[in-house]
Amino acid sequence: MGISLEKGQRISLTKVAPSLVAGFIGLGWDVNTTDTGGDFDLDASVFLLGDNEKIVSDKHFIFYNNLVSPDPDHSVKLLGDNRTGEGDGDDEGLIVDLRKIPPEVKKIVVTVTIYEADKRKQNFGQVNNAYIRLVDVQTKEEVLRYDLSEDFSVETAVIMAELYHQEGDWRINAVGSGFQGGLQALLDRYS
Repeated sequence: MGISLEKGQRISLTKVAPSLVAGFIGLGWDVNTTDTGGDFDLDASVFLLGDNEKIVSDKHFIFYNNLVSPDPDHSVKLLGDNRTGEGDGDDEGLIVDLRKIPPEVKKIVVTVTIYEADKRKQNFGQVNNAYIRLVDVQTKEEVLRYDLSEDFSVETAVIMAELYHQEGDWRINAVGSGFQGGLQALLDRYS
């Protein structure tokens, strides 16, 4: 098992996993058994930001309708959309090849939102055991994990973590910040 991160903790990937070149980022969660009148559909999304903290282009927003980054190597790939979150283990995941991230991308923001949250009267207060983890694609070993421990009773979007490039080094920040307004709130923040 890898390093367990706390909210706000930043760590150098070069220091904790010097051989890491590509990572699988797994996201998981459980939904409370409370009946909300509809299924929960949580969605992972990724924002590829430039120096200005905004998405480089519309194609640099990776989500269920745009599964790969626009660079020729598709350095960031979302591995589909799990619409129920049922079962153990990772509910959604993505591959990030750190060797191939284009130089204009300075930060990779990994988020989770609840699809049609307002319509379905759902929020992250009804979600348990949410986590994000980073696994070395080559060794299959978990490098780090961040378990979301806060109770977001009105929030419908959460920034889980950020990978960012600083001084020639990829680092990760365990963010754990919730927002009202779902995916649109995040789009407004990063567009």
